[in-house]
Amino acid sequence: MSDAIYFDSWAGLLRILIIGFTAYVTLVVMLRLSGKRTLSKMNAFDLIVTVALGSVLAAVILNRAIPLAEGVLALALLIFFQFVITYFSVPNDRFERLLKSEPTLLVHEGRYLDTALKRQRVTRDEVGAALRAQGKLSVVEVRSVVLETDGTMTVVPQN
Repeated sequence: MSDAIYFDSWAGLLRILIIGFTAYVTLVVMLRLSGKRTLSKMNAFDLIVTVALGSVLAAVILNRAIPLAEGVLALALLIFFQFVITYFSVPNDRFERLLKSEPTLLVHEGRYLDTALKRQRVTRDEVGAALRAQGKLSVVEVRSVVLETDGTMTVVPQN
């Protein structure tokens, strides 16, 4: 039985250390240069880009067939696309609506909006957890609960 499944070579381990460190530092620098928007709370589009960045980083570190320069270019391309898309979504509402969902009202004036809960696949227990996090025991204590575009729930108290 071959030992290659447990250990191949010291050179392979050294390559992973060097490429991993270099690719990681490069990714962090590129993310910092791209601005806070790239690292903000995520909507669905941001999540896709983040997963893709992680996938590229892992591929560059572990796949010997991918040179560091190609991996860095792939990371830069994803960050560039993220920057361009968010740049154009700011002044263009239609473009932004294609990428982002809109906030959804889940509770209004102390009553659950069951149609909205079902459409967003949110349970009353999840809304209850958001209420408790804000020190509220019941929906009758709040004006509304809003499911934000990043998946968080905002609890708006009564006046």
